[in-house]
Amino acid sequence: MYSACSSDEMAKYAALRKEVVMRQLRGRDIRDTAVLSAMGDVPRHEFLPPRQRRLAYDDCAVALSSGQTISQPYIVALMSQLAEIQPGARVLDIGAGSGYQSAVLAEMGAEVYAIEILPELAAAAKERLCRLGDGDVHLRQGDGYAGWPTAAPFDAILIAAAAPKIPPLLPAQLATGGRLILPVGEGAQVLQCVHKLAEDKFECRNVSAVQFVPMVGQVRQ
Repeated sequence: MYSACSSDEMAKYAALRKEVVMRQLRGRDIRDTAVLSAMGDVPRHEFLPPRQRRLAYDDCAVALSSGQTISQPYIVALMSQLAEIQPGARVLDIGAGSGYQSAVLAEMGAEVYAIEILPELAAAAKERLCRLGDGDVHLRQGDGYAGWPTAAPFDAILIAAAAPKIPPLLPAQLATGGRLILPVGEGAQVLQCVHKLAEDKFECRNVSAVQFVPMVGQVRQ
């Protein structure tokens, strides 16, 4: 699927991804085999500007354009694991950025709907996903604050930008048993997992302190 590099470069990057899986993920608390496999297969370097590719497999977020970032590998894996994705799951990725999280979810077998608010990032992500073989990700440019109600319900919703509080229209777009994974807070942020137990019954738990870029758009009005 992924063949944008020469064979030597592909081998080098494959070795680096294996190291990421062993040291940054399996060496911590990532146990979901589908997550580990996807993180070992999806070429994170392809989702970065060329000048930043040397940082692709470091355990850190990396700057994109317009003040945005691609999350560190561990956080992508953690959010994917918390979402408990099964093959065929319907997943909404809000704040798609470069498209990397969407590619990981698609590699796990999910049907991915992705929203990116910044036009230049959305266009680049769509082109990149098509070029790398993930053209079946449904990606649109727009504000993800209200979700994607016409495509709901979702088995999981992941948000890669911090809101002051949980966007009010998103929990209702979860299928029963679904999970909403997002950073919440301004300044100090916490990664939260909202589990829909039944209609109008939710369980919310704090997972970890995190640092994401702030959500923009309607959330600030």
